Amino acid sequence: MTTAPWRDPALPADARVDDLLSRMTLEEKTAQLYGVWVGADTDGDGVAPLQREMSSDYDWDELITHGLGQLTRPFGTAPVDPALGARALARAQRRIAAAGRFGIPALAHEECLAGFTTWRATAYPVPLAWGASFDPGLVEEMAAAIGRDLRSVGVHQGLAPVLDVVRDPRWGRVEETIGEDPYLVGTVATAYVRGLESAGIVSTLKHFAGYASSAGARNLAPVRAGVREFADITLPPFEMALREAGARSVMAAYTDTDGVPASADPGLLTELLRERWGFTGTVVADYFGVGFLQSQHRVAGTEAEAAHAALAAGLDVELPTLKCYGTPLIEAVRAGEIPESLIERAARRVLLQKCGLGLLDEDWSPEPTERIDLDSASNRAIARRLAEESVVLLDNPDGLLPLAPDTRVAVVGPRAADALAMLGCYSFPSHVLTHHPGVPMGIEIPTVLEALRGELPDAKVTFAEGCGVDDPDRTGFEEAVARASEADVCVAVLGDRAGLFGRGTSGEGCDVTDLRLPGVQSDLLDTLVSTGVPVVLVLLTGRPYALGRWHGRLGAVVQAFFPGEEGGPAVAGVLSGRVNPSGRLPVSVPRVPGGQPWTYLQPPLGLAGEVSNLDPTPLYPFGHGHSYTTFAWESDATQAEIPTDGSYDIAVTVRNTGDRAGAEVVQLYLHDPVASVTRPDVRLIGYQRLHLDPGDAARITFQFHTDLSAFTDRSGTRVVEPGALELRLAASSTAVHHTARLTLTGPTRALGPDHHLHCETRVDRL
Repeated sequence: MTTAPWRDPALPADARVDDLLSRMTLEEKTAQLYGVWVGADTDGDGVAPLQREMSSDYDWDELITHGLGQLTRPFGTAPVDPALGARALARAQRRIAAAGRFGIPALAHEECLAGFTTWRATAYPVPLAWGASFDPGLVEEMAAAIGRDLRSVGVHQGLAPVLDVVRDPRWGRVEETIGEDPYLVGTVATAYVRGLESAGIVSTLKHFAGYASSAGARNLAPVRAGVREFADITLPPFEMALREAGARSVMAAYTDTDGVPASADPGLLTELLRERWGFTGTVVADYFGVGFLQSQHRVAGTEAEAAHAALAAGLDVELPTLKCYGTPLIEAVRAGEIPESLIERAARRVLLQKCGLGLLDEDWSPEPTERIDLDSASNRAIARRLAEESVVLLDNPDGLLPLAPDTRVAVVGPRAADALAMLGCYSFPSHVLTHHPGVPMGIEIPTVLEALRGELPDAKVTFAEGCGVDDPDRTGFEEAVARASEADVCVAVLGDRAGLFGRGTSGEGCDVTDLRLPGVQSDLLDTLVSTGVPVVLVLLTGRPYALGRWHGRLGAVVQAFFPGEEGGPAVAGVLSGRVNPSGRLPVSVPRVPGGQPWTYLQPPLGLAGEVSNLDPTPLYPFGHGHSYTTFAWESDATQAEIPTDGSYDIAVTVRNTGDRAGAEVVQLYLHDPVASVTRPDVRLIGYQRLHLDPGDAARITFQFHTDLSAFTDRSGTRVVEPGALELRLAASSTAVHHTARLTLTGPTRALGPDHHLHCETRVDRL
């Protein structure tokens, strides 16, 4: 028996796929361009926008006779035992392969924003916590573990990470982002992609591009970002993750920018992504994004027109289920309204990806070959380390923390005794399990209250909830005051409840009008402060909240961004002193709840000044965070003259001058005094997390290349301009320790395709 060329693994992938395509009918090629979402709820509350309205009916047995491109969330749709789910997926894959002429299985994808979004899988800290850790290496380790878990049950593609840069903290999906700085987002996201891809999982970059810049912080609102903001803030993280980590998939954003929806934008999906950046993978729709071209954007009059617009732009795969790329597309091709070449182009990309995953090989098997344990001890250890590194000590003016081991502690607040307080909206318990009452959590999630009692066994710890997260009931205030009045210190644990589409205070579709704490939590905090008992504020949130109302009135402030299943012990460890806090803010914390939006990337007119009575200066700046130890910085940074295509090494020696081990995050910022277009006053261009024992020191050298000073000029070209620059070594965007003043000489230089994307660092232990 002769093996068909497309089955021969010795042949190049291009040749195999070309041979296969030559044998396929229009229906078979089209079938590779959509997913099917088995078991998706079309009646109750959805987990995707407009899920009930956009879902379609189909005959499964008839559908798979032509093959199938993707299986949507076989584990993330309802609670399923991982081992049973793996066997069920294998059965489904065998049916798909047997039903079609070519025996090609589907590519199975899942959400993995903060861990594999399935029952009994590790719930890691959310991406905003990854940003707070300033530790790409640990994020890469976490992503590799997530990838191994996905692979162990037969999943091929993960819909993560999110590379959106926060532009307005009122946006509900801030918790899913890594922060408000494109360099931080790019470096951390690139590490995540590298980890996921190392496990053989296709990483999908979200959301390409501009989604986080939606007007008024409303989910899916139009994007009104200018050309330079889009080029210099929105796009760099995607370019970095593609060029440096090799992500194999990109998800088109829901939003439109200047009137053009991303899902129908050939300038974005083809000219930029493929022709300029050289991307060769697949572009997939955000859920129902192709249909939204007709129903929401109204740039298409029919489902076939929506399919045509998306395919022509370069969107290859319709997710989560077929609506436009099915019968409407086939009928339009038959009628001569859509060229079949568009289907051929997209199918080729899909099949090349399947070939790379081994799904075209004769010896392919869907049976799981690895032991399945989605919440292993090693997973939990990574989750604990990342949670501990991400907790930010915002303030501790009088050294109230760490707490004395035998103190009397009143723990108060709606987030203190709720395990869900640790989780973001894309963790399985918050995302799916709320629709399945009575089903156990599936993983152990200690609360802050439980963990603090374990950390301080000799302390007297009492508890009162005080109020709910977002309801107006104040009847619990009296008990909260009573408990606080009996204590030496009150720990107020406040914050968000993650949810979807208005069912939470943070999460997808949970946008807010201002940055006040939800519900009556602000009033509860006022009441606790008025007792005169020192109050430690602990925030478990998905976004920053305005804290200026209590500045100078609190004993300490601790911020944790949905720190995952091990977040309770991490926060309690900071309170007890077992953990020396080392997180740094990936987003600014505002002083007042209004006057938004604001991030630290402001040009001169965005800063405080005499032209307005409103002062947008944050209470705690980007990069801020305290420690229980102290660090001394020494640098010989000076003045230098370098060409516009040159480089400069700037070094700093950091010594732990305290009496306990700790981590400092050394940050490098760029200030451009004069440029041809307005520039952010400062922006991050490098950083290094550094752990030091008492008395130890290390020298960090940042290898600055002038490419890192580039920006988009008036012609739309990214350039390096001659003139003055400052490199600032700092502990935050405002806490500058040392400055090097550079003069760039020579002509203005346009960046080439292989320009430097990040600042290399070298650490020498002394």
